[in-house]
Amino acid sequence: MDKNARIAWTLVAVVGGMLGLAYAAVPLYEAFCKATGFGGTPLVAQEGERPVIGRTVTVRFDSNVDPNLAWRFEPVQREIKVKLGEERLVFFRATNVSQRPIVGTATYNVTPERTAGWFNKIQCFCFTEQLLQPGQSVDMPVVFFVDADMDKDRRYDDIRTITLSYTFYEAKTERAKTLLGGLSANNGTGKGG
Repeated sequence: MDKNARIAWTLVAVVGGMLGLAYAAVPLYEAFCKATGFGGTPLVAQEGERPVIGRTVTVRFDSNVDPNLAWRFEPVQREIKVKLGEERLVFFRATNVSQRPIVGTATYNVTPERTAGWFNKIQCFCFTEQLLQPGQSVDMPVVFFVDADMDKDRRYDDIRTITLSYTFYEAKTERAKTLLGGLSANNGTGKGG
């Protein structure tokens, strides 16, 4: 193989590698954020026993909807006071206010961002595609706790309030299309639905 052919194949390999990394960047970034709490991303925890201490923080709940999604989305409670280490269950309510079925998916973060490493979610609807029929409402649970070890780090002594924020978007993935397609197929045959 001559020098020009080797250079050409090397460039093809480099471009192919860059495309592969670009394709994998979003899932890798999401995994990194979930594992480290980077960018205000709460950690994902397992259920189990953990210490609960007397120090409390107020957890506020914020909800947003992309302007292109015809849903109403709101926390059932605006805020609650929790002890560090205490598992709590809260709900967010989503309602499809359009005249067509829509699949939505949510992203989330916590503020202040520096508390993300202490905020742990055990159960959450985020990144799960939710199909809502016209006019349908659904209550979606979130189970979380704020790690009691936050109290051991003096840099967090000033934290009195943490905000958990979700934003819903219309899902345009293959799974969303399948959910909507399955709906059309059932309605079109007159079976089920």
